[in-house]
Amino acid sequence: MFDGYQINGLFDEMFEKPGVARPHYAGLHQRISDLGIDAIKHRSTMADACFRNQGVTFTVYKDALGVEKIFPFDVLPRIIPADEWKLIEDGLVQRITALNLFCHDIYHQQHILRDKIIDPDMIYNARMFRRQMLGINVPRGIYISICGTDLIRNQTGEYLVLEDNCRTPSGVSYVLENRAIMKRIFPAVFQAAHVRPIEDYPHNLLQCLRHLAPPDMPDPCIVVLTPGMHNSAYYEHSFLARQMGLELVEGRDLLVDDNYVYMRTTAGMRRVDVIYRRIDDDFIDPLCFRPDSLLGVAGIMNAYRMGRVALANAVGVGVADDKAIYPYVPDMIRFYLKQEPILKNVPTRICAREHDRQYVLEHLHELVVKSTNEAGGYGMLMGHQATQAERQEFASKIKADPRNFIAQPVVEISQHPSIIDKGIEGRRIDLRPYILCGQGISVMPGGLTRVALKRGSLVVNSSQGGGSKDTWVLEEQPA
Repeated sequence: MFDGYQINGLFDEMFEKPGVARPHYAGLHQRISDLGIDAIKHRSTMADACFRNQGVTFTVYKDALGVEKIFPFDVLPRIIPADEWKLIEDGLVQRITALNLFCHDIYHQQHILRDKIIDPDMIYNARMFRRQMLGINVPRGIYISICGTDLIRNQTGEYLVLEDNCRTPSGVSYVLENRAIMKRIFPAVFQAAHVRPIEDYPHNLLQCLRHLAPPDMPDPCIVVLTPGMHNSAYYEHSFLARQMGLELVEGRDLLVDDNYVYMRTTAGMRRVDVIYRRIDDDFIDPLCFRPDSLLGVAGIMNAYRMGRVALANAVGVGVADDKAIYPYVPDMIRFYLKQEPILKNVPTRICAREHDRQYVLEHLHELVVKSTNEAGGYGMLMGHQATQAERQEFASKIKADPRNFIAQPVVEISQHPSIIDKGIEGRRIDLRPYILCGQGISVMPGGLTRVALKRGSLVVNSSQGGGSKDTWVLEEQPA
């Protein structure tokens, strides 16, 4: 099955060199080699049928062939040994701790600006900075309860942080569904591998949400707020609400009276204490942000300011999502925690800086340029693959609005064997672990491994044709 498999100088997750599997992949490699490609493809067909029957979908708004898609799933799992995972876990805990301190500081004393660690203009000109949050104390001081941090591996196998998703990180429902299906189609392999469980994530998420409730509320009312069934992540919203035993509500199901939030029910009004919101800041309150929003709840920001309802994640955390703020996270770790970063960033040039901008404009042919507030693989230029016309178009955009762009070198991210029509080929991957911050900080052991299913592509986003794999974090074996 792997006779023609090519590594081509990349870091390959399964193979140390052609034909030689890494020790933690040895069992899987042997098993799938014994099964043969026809049996593996049959299991892949079974997995697709499971996703289709269960309605595990996502939405691509710009696809002319239809918006509802079955999430592409590759049945060859990614495996991470215990020692590698410990490094990742420690780095992610360090990172979310610093990001929460940063959010509190930015909306209160602003020490990091006064000490000139970050240029104040970078914050005040950030599209997601919310002046309405200045001086507001959030429950437990936790701004980011749920974070999805994207990691890649370079050609040497080093893990690097690509970006932090602090507003409404999505994808965790696919992680849980992937695992359930893998247990069904590879039961013996899974059991023999000693994989750490992830099924407790909904329980852990619920505990984080409960932690935000007022301390005198032994049984708080918690809801999941969705924009509605046409949202790209609606499947996930409904999945998580069901798993946690919570009501899934839309803005029209809630109202504010006397600065308390209530939910309409068949038994009358019920006060709501905590909202896990999957609606962006702009749409959450038409009285405070976009007046044309029909998705949010009028007056909810007043209730929030007065501490009468908790929101997860907090309003205003998008400032930490801004790709032009991302390069400062290592400085945040040093500033707030007095520690060196465990996980490094990808080297990044900020186009708002004149010398960085000049370099970017002169080297567009060898850089990846990203819009600071876009997601899903949109608003991005892969300079080494773009045409001269596309590079010129982006140069004009950068000159017109430099604050809106950053640039990074092309990182030859790691590859993993993946099932394709002709057999097995290497495809590029990344990893999105999910971090929960409540009474303590926990990291789901694994996360969403996204895979670029197009040959040669570095873009793993589902909206750009990417798929996913199950991620197996191995239990630490006794010496």
